[in-house]
Amino acid sequence: MNSPTSSIRFQVHRREPELIVPAKPTPYDFKPLSDIDDQEGLRFHIPVVQIYKHDPSMQGKDPVKVISEALAKALVFYYPFAGRLREWPNRKLVVECTSEGVLFIEADANVTLEQCGDALQPPFPLLDELLFDVPGSSGVINCPLLLIQVTRFKCGGFIYALRLNHTMSDGPGLVQFLTTVGEMARGEQNPSVLPVWERHVLNARNPPITTCTHREYDEIPDNHIMNPFPLDDLDEQAFFFGPTEISSFRRYAPSHLGGCSTFEILTACFWKCRTIALQPNPTTEMKMIFANNVRNKFDPPLVPKGYYGNGFVLSTAVTTAEKLLKEPVSYAIELIKKAKADTTREYVQSVADTLLIKGRPHFTTEEAYFMSDVRHMGFREVDFGWGRATYAGPINSTPMQCSYYLPFENEKREIGFMLPICLPAQAMERFAKELKILLQDKPVNGVVSSSFIQSPL
Repeated sequence: MNSPTSSIRFQVHRREPELIVPAKPTPYDFKPLSDIDDQEGLRFHIPVVQIYKHDPSMQGKDPVKVISEALAKALVFYYPFAGRLREWPNRKLVVECTSEGVLFIEADANVTLEQCGDALQPPFPLLDELLFDVPGSSGVINCPLLLIQVTRFKCGGFIYALRLNHTMSDGPGLVQFLTTVGEMARGEQNPSVLPVWERHVLNARNPPITTCTHREYDEIPDNHIMNPFPLDDLDEQAFFFGPTEISSFRRYAPSHLGGCSTFEILTACFWKCRTIALQPNPTTEMKMIFANNVRNKFDPPLVPKGYYGNGFVLSTAVTTAEKLLKEPVSYAIELIKKAKADTTREYVQSVADTLLIKGRPHFTTEEAYFMSDVRHMGFREVDFGWGRATYAGPINSTPMQCSYYLPFENEKREIGFMLPICLPAQAMERFAKELKILLQDKPVNGVVSSSFIQSPL
């Protein structure tokens, strides 16, 4: 692939994949995942990219050697990552701690980081080169739980890319593990935060009972007919939101809600723009699903410090397409805030129970979209000795289903976030147009001008 700033053809030379095993003997045992970990919607591998520039103080240090040795040391503490998942009766996932190791690839690129230009930011067209899909490695059961590729660049910088089996950890759990790898790389002998398994704290009760409403796990009737969206001409783009854009969108927050987060406001605006772009039937129910981190949400805490499993549950805001478009943005914000507020301790327990009762289903994807905010998880702070990453986090959207809020610093050194989205090409044009309208409109207490309300379904 030609980079935007150079005629050099981007190439990566990879060595044969190897298995990194714990540096010391670790226990052999079976560790069940929680009933939230092993739901169908988490049975996939999620890619993450971290970019590090050359640091003169690390001259003569090889990031491949430093990181591979640190991984082996970190796996002594996080030894379940070196095992393999097995599926027991009733689709229960269990880690067999075999110490087989994690997959590791050493690689070299023929260019500098600077020569890659925009290709090293969402939607990351170079991902296949930076994270090679080792044949036979991408299954959920009986496969390595982590795949890591460290690619050196001509400038002395490098890219650390990994692929994680999502049933094992969420964003905060992965950052906790990566932080330990960084600490080992910088000479520490023990993690600053010791890992805790304790997956039983997010297990279903006996007997399980659903006590709350969980629209994210709606069962779709067999005779359900969805208004089809064309998927043969997909377009993936990433939109940057800096201080100016965020300030503009904050005007939509109504005073009667008593304060709204950037996530709540931007997600409401995104929900509205995307619905306009897709032109669904007015009576179609549109769902906005998002992750609620439960780690520090309750007092006393629901999960112990050091817990690195999936420590979140899904919340869902629901309304019809017609109402979402005709009501002001404040209406969508209020729906999202309410769904967030409904995440009580009982709600979390009811999620685990419901997943067990329903056979660990996938969250619904019919007329639904999933948003995940990873801005404050600490991916950029992971330091292998070369300082903070210039970019770090999950890297792409899932067509028609999922996007991330990714921390990002643009060429003007403005701190903000990137939002990748994948839509049919015509829908993408409408989405970008409506987003621009929202930025330019002047709402009063969350009420948007008529030009936006009258956008056609």
